[in-house]
Amino acid sequence: MSAALAGLDAHARRLAGASLPDLIDDDPRRARDFSLRVGPLYANFARQRYDRLALDALFALADARDLAGAMRRLLDGDIVNPTEGRAALHTALRGDASDAPAARDARRQALDAQWRMRGLADALAASEVTDIVSIGIGGSDLGPRLIVDALATRDARFRLHFISNVDGNAAERVLAGLDPARTAAIVISKTFGTQETLLNGGIVRAWLGDDSRLYAVSSHLERVAAFGIPPERTLPMWDWVGGRYSLWSAVGFPIALALGMPRFEALLEGAAAMDRHARDATPRDNLAVWHALTAVWNRNGLHAAAQAVLPYDERLRLLPAYLQQLVMESLGKSVALDGSPLAAQTVPVWWGGAGTDTQHSFFQALHQGTQVVPADFIGVLQADHAHAGNHAALLANLLAQTEALANGQDAEDPHRRYPGDRPSTLLLLDRLDAHALGMLVALYEHSVYLQSVLWGINAFDQFGVELGKQVASRLLPALHGEGEAGDVVTRELLREFSTRG
Repeated sequence: MSAALAGLDAHARRLAGASLPDLIDDDPRRARDFSLRVGPLYANFARQRYDRLALDALFALADARDLAGAMRRLLDGDIVNPTEGRAALHTALRGDASDAPAARDARRQALDAQWRMRGLADALAASEVTDIVSIGIGGSDLGPRLIVDALATRDARFRLHFISNVDGNAAERVLAGLDPARTAAIVISKTFGTQETLLNGGIVRAWLGDDSRLYAVSSHLERVAAFGIPPERTLPMWDWVGGRYSLWSAVGFPIALALGMPRFEALLEGAAAMDRHARDATPRDNLAVWHALTAVWNRNGLHAAAQAVLPYDERLRLLPAYLQQLVMESLGKSVALDGSPLAAQTVPVWWGGAGTDTQHSFFQALHQGTQVVPADFIGVLQADHAHAGNHAALLANLLAQTEALANGQDAEDPHRRYPGDRPSTLLLLDRLDAHALGMLVALYEHSVYLQSVLWGINAFDQFGVELGKQVASRLLPALHGEGEAGDVVTRELLREFSTRG
């Protein structure tokens, strides 16, 4: 693996003196040849800092790591999470991409859960409930929150609200102005042991004053029942679906309530379409493969330590936060599958925000800062509003920023010089509907998985999130004056807490 990545480094050194404008001008067909369309999703990689020789090396790496076989193993339900001995069958939640026995069984369970979701949604729709509060954190929150924020309409049957942060201000802000008699709540936690979710769930349960409007999504029925929610109002989760891949499951119950089951099913079908593409397309025509290879090139060839994601549609403003978890929790690893230390760098820091707002905040650093930050720009061609002038300005800014970052601009005054050579990928949706958004999210899922295969790491465990929680549990009694911290700095901080808190 290190030798293959060293080969990428050699191509990067070869291209060090070639500017992006030179690479584009020297290859008249590059703008078209470095693009792919999959249904309503178009991608253009022409402004990435590689040429055809470097691309050949990347696709040779894809063959050497058998990315096509890796996709089949994922879809078939093979053990792709070896540290926990699990499959990762989130694709079975949304379609029939595999007829392997494990995938068929997972698909049957998923369809049963969807049938139950539909029944609970119908019952709620026939009730007096107007507002739904979804309580979860991480994958139990970010996915549903993203989809609902992107696709919910003003005429939706329910208003959706989300509580994730354990900070009591979060719950108070959400509940302020709601009528408990017309509100239902969904507590989402696979283990039903997540501290933040249970604390917030307790606040909402007390505020409701009526457990009959409490619902749960979990794999631990006993803990749910002890909380006061019976099995008939509990939807399942499974250990073969990781939290950050779970919006397609019953974790998507808030999505189904906000959008209606038909649009939730359209979201699933969009993701399933990307599953089929990632399974069937040859590497050269495979958008997930190309996106993954580009990420590895930028990290290991160009040594970029950060990656921006910049949606030019206000409805996708939460996509950067969603992708931070998906990408960084999956790829934030420093050991190989066999536990040996990695020689290569893995995931960069993912961050971003919605254009055009971000042009007036951090784009200064993107254009003239010392660190080159590759970026994914995401646009939507058809507007779903009547303000044609605004949409034209939005698209003009989208095109202008990708052009300016790549080409730069010379000037006698060094303060007004733009160095250019900032790489980016442009992703365009024909329109932002449930099907297209399902495809986009599934594209990133598959790209992340394929990056993990290229690096030889596990994309499906997340042990790195556990240590801080364990330490917090040990410190909680000390905050109540019961016991003392073992760490000398923490002891001093606790003394400060006790005198000022």
